[in-house]
Amino acid sequence: MISPKKTVIFCDFDGTITITDNIVAIMNQFKPTGYEAIVEDTIKQRLTLKVGVGAMFALMPSSQKEELTSFVLTHAGIREGFQDFLHYLEVENIEFNVTSGGMDFFIHPLLAPFGIPEDHIYCNGADFTGEQIEITWPNPCLPPCESGCGMCKTTVMRKFPEESYFRILIGDSLTDFEGAKIADLVYSRSHLTTKCEELGVDHVPYETFHDILKDMQLKQEQGVLKS
Repeated sequence: MISPKKTVIFCDFDGTITITDNIVAIMNQFKPTGYEAIVEDTIKQRLTLKVGVGAMFALMPSSQKEELTSFVLTHAGIREGFQDFLHYLEVENIEFNVTSGGMDFFIHPLLAPFGIPEDHIYCNGADFTGEQIEITWPNPCLPPCESGCGMCKTTVMRKFPEESYFRILIGDSLTDFEGAKIADLVYSRSHLTTKCEELGVDHVPYETFHDILKDMQLKQEQGVLKS
């Protein structure tokens, strides 16, 4: 069916744009005392993502900022095809937004070479002015979401009403699933693919951004997407 709507993309960062999940990598590398119990409680949903992530980083001294940033920049890795994908979107005038539960102190420097405007990057903040790291939440849940996401992807997506926009979500984890349920098109990998299969949410699996690019080009030829 031909869509008269303007296409807009919401793309996860950790494990999607990057090869690694950077919060997991930070915790595994620096192992702040007591983080394991918080991770377990968050995974088992005894804590919300907001509470769990905030508590994990609160275990770490602000003096480690440069060390943390350097670690992520060195180890994250960008998924194959990302630059080509962004070039395609620019040519086709398709809006691209990063929607991430990660933190600005590593997301912004990792994305800096790609020229993505900062107002198209939705993520959490990190305050290093105190003794311990404090995570800040500039994109909280708004009704109808009450999940304690921290960075609420569905709230961001609802700023682009379904009546006017063809909303594409790209992701890899369970944190992307609520957004996948309200998206018009989902590109998934890893845990997100498994969850979509379990609950019958339509999705297109990918491993690289070249996979996504090829599928979007095909859908453009078929008239499904409009820039």
